[in-house]
Amino acid sequence: MQTGIEAADIFRQLAEGMGQTGTPQFYPTLVERLAILLGVDHALVARVDAEIDPHASVAETLAVWSNGKHLPNVAYPLAGTPCETVLGREPCLYSCDVQQRFPDDHLLAELGADSYMGLPLFAADGRTIGLLALLKNAPMTLDDLAREVLRIAAAQAGAELGRQQAEAALKTSEAVARESERRLDTLLNHLPGMAYRCLNDENWTMELVSQGVRELTGYHPHELVNNQLTSFVQLVHADDTPRVFDEVQAAIRRRRPYQVIYRLHHRDGRIRWMWEQGQAVLDEAGKVVCLEGFITDVTDNQEAQRVQQAVMQVASTVTSHVGDDYFQQLISTLVELLEADGGFIALLDRSSQAAGEHSRSASTVTTVSLVADGSPLSNQTFALSGSPCEQVVREHEAVSHHGEYTPVPGKGMQAQAWIGRRLDNAKGEAIGVMMVLYREPLTTNAFATSVLRILSTGAAAELERRRDQRRMHQLAYIDGTTGLANRVRFLEVQTRMLRRAARLHQSLSLILLDIRRFKEINDTHGHQVGDQLLATIAGRLQDAIPESSTLARLSGDEFAILMDNPDEAELAETLDNLRESVAETIQLGHNAFNLQVSVGFSCYPADATVAGELFKAASIALHHAKRDGSVCPFSHDMMRQQRRRQKMTERLHQALMENRLALYYQPQVNLKTGQLAGAEALCRWYEPDWGWISPGEFIPLAEERGLISALGDWVLTEAARQLREWQSQGTALPGRLSINIAAQQFADPQLAQHIAELTQGVPASALALELTESDFMRDPDQAVEITQRMRAAGYALFIDDFGTGYSSLAYLRRFAADALKIDISFVREMLDNQHDRAIVKTIIAMADALGMKTLAEGVEHKEQATLLAEMGCLEAQGFLFGRPKPADEFAAAWLDR
Repeated sequence: MQTGIEAADIFRQLAEGMGQTGTPQFYPTLVERLAILLGVDHALVARVDAEIDPHASVAETLAVWSNGKHLPNVAYPLAGTPCETVLGREPCLYSCDVQQRFPDDHLLAELGADSYMGLPLFAADGRTIGLLALLKNAPMTLDDLAREVLRIAAAQAGAELGRQQAEAALKTSEAVARESERRLDTLLNHLPGMAYRCLNDENWTMELVSQGVRELTGYHPHELVNNQLTSFVQLVHADDTPRVFDEVQAAIRRRRPYQVIYRLHHRDGRIRWMWEQGQAVLDEAGKVVCLEGFITDVTDNQEAQRVQQAVMQVASTVTSHVGDDYFQQLISTLVELLEADGGFIALLDRSSQAAGEHSRSASTVTTVSLVADGSPLSNQTFALSGSPCEQVVREHEAVSHHGEYTPVPGKGMQAQAWIGRRLDNAKGEAIGVMMVLYREPLTTNAFATSVLRILSTGAAAELERRRDQRRMHQLAYIDGTTGLANRVRFLEVQTRMLRRAARLHQSLSLILLDIRRFKEINDTHGHQVGDQLLATIAGRLQDAIPESSTLARLSGDEFAILMDNPDEAELAETLDNLRESVAETIQLGHNAFNLQVSVGFSCYPADATVAGELFKAASIALHHAKRDGSVCPFSHDMMRQQRRRQKMTERLHQALMENRLALYYQPQVNLKTGQLAGAEALCRWYEPDWGWISPGEFIPLAEERGLISALGDWVLTEAARQLREWQSQGTALPGRLSINIAAQQFADPQLAQHIAELTQGVPASALALELTESDFMRDPDQAVEITQRMRAAGYALFIDDFGTGYSSLAYLRRFAADALKIDISFVREMLDNQHDRAIVKTIIAMADALGMKTLAEGVEHKEQATLLAEMGCLEAQGFLFGRPKPADEFAAAWLDR
């Protein structure tokens, strides 16, 4: 299977290739698409006659794709080829060395194939009528997605080939049709009459009798075959027997078909009028081998005329229409022929098949064509349970002669009688129903049920084809979790709506929503709960937007909405509704979720005039909403900032690759002795075009754009190099060098080993690793485990910016931390702000109780240092002691003393 192609794109491309159904391009397009999508060198579709000896069969290709081009069609014998094994009705895979397995197959050698995958193609009645083969000049492996693609492609190719053969069969002469006993049996066993083959003896001894004999005479076929219970002549009225015999023999002598009308004794004692047509089958010598013909009940001549007309109209309906028009024409013809008041053809929900009886109460039925009083109605979905369709599905064929029914809820159709036939796929599984409805009670139904039987096979085959197309459409365009349009479908709708807005000089608003902290919920509660949550949110969002709007799930927890020509008030109201609908508590089982959304939106034509730019504008607005607030409209300043951030990302990556970053070092001083107690390594970046870039800008950018791990690795490597250099120069740094660790780095369970590899030659006791309090609390249990491993490896751990997060005392006690760094925001105002001074005092007391030291950040005045020392703070850093300096200036100021 090709990599890099989303499953939705694969099924969409396959569906587009199958849009050539009924045209000469169907098979060439199909094999080309399959070869490209599945990454094989050759693909072909061929028709075969599997009913004859496979060793003598010949496959005739309908399309061949090889090495990037179409080849002329060929015919080749199946004997000694892998195609021969495909006719065993199961897919056949030879993953490698296929030429060695089939040395007599010259086509394999010509193509250079090393592997082969073949699937049989089935007609609607289950016959094998062809094959679909993929060949590759290397070994072949197929995943589940590839097998699903092949299954659908084979079903569609088989349906198309079956349709072509059925169309050709209708044009075949009557003599050719009679040559096939199987075809005669398949067709005539469902007609309201009796097909037969008998000897031309005095008893007309039956050799073959169709199932129609039971309705015609009351006898089972086996009771008449070989005169087991009675002979057919004994059933013919005695007064009519001589005449019928003479007319038949006279026609045989003239070598013409015979037509006779006579009376017949039914098993129940009634006498019925029969119309019979047949002819003699002669051998090469002109001797009569047998008689073949058809008998029908013409007691009611009008009934017989209706049957003939029905068969003709049915044939016209089946062969002249496909798709939606097929079903609409079919049900309209049925309603007219059967003198019904309405009718429908419907598709069963797929869930109603696999689970059996217990699932039927929850399954649904969706009409694909619906007619009442001669007019088509809009389709509708309703519950299978309690409807007449439920009995039809259970019994295959069902009739209700009188009662009170509402067959299609919500359509106002009342019926007192109905006739239904189940529609099955090639595996015999129920996939739909065909129903006709009557407002008056029924007195007879034989004619109607016979017509429904004739139509059911063709209708089922077309329904299965439609179902496969619907499945492909869902896979390509519908999000499986929420049932909303997916990204592919949404972008298509956006382009269409944008064109309409431009044509009508109207506006269009694009809203993007992101569920805050959804990933944490998904990770904590599992994907099943996450999917339920997404489905619930999707339903709420759908209810919160105007009916003319379009809602889609783009990916993960991101949704998109298109609003057609809203005014400011409507847009503002919709934004409020969206936020409120998500904010309302969601109860799933024992879990209650209170969520918030980040919302960004852009408008056409104010913000952008093309689809791609409009989407980009909304995405930029959403990005700002995630950082700055819950709802954020797009502005062109955002675009300029975004471009700067993109450019900065590119340059930061380049600076990392070219080692153009620098480490500065800020002293950490013992407040009691005034001596250097350590230092903190701080990353600095200078760009000739921009000057010095603030760490407050490029470090969050690195975290957002996935560069923080690479940046962190560079800092660790450079810091270790500098420590080794100072050590070799005899100016070793006293205490520890503090290095900031990002949350993404800290999530690595093997962090201790990774740091050791990056800082080879530097003892763990020379390093202190800093992580912010909020980063510790992202996953406290994991943080406890990793900090314990870091301590065991010999590294000191500092909790940075302490007091600004939300850590609990319980977790703080479990963290294997060595020090708390008091955040600069408390130190800056502690001299004048009693509240900040109390916080600092509390942090120092807390650290002392837990056996940790404290280190104050941002100390700029001597009075601050004095007060901190009096409170018990051990160390501090800030401009009072020195600004961050390059390595050589720091060494000259602090290490060369």
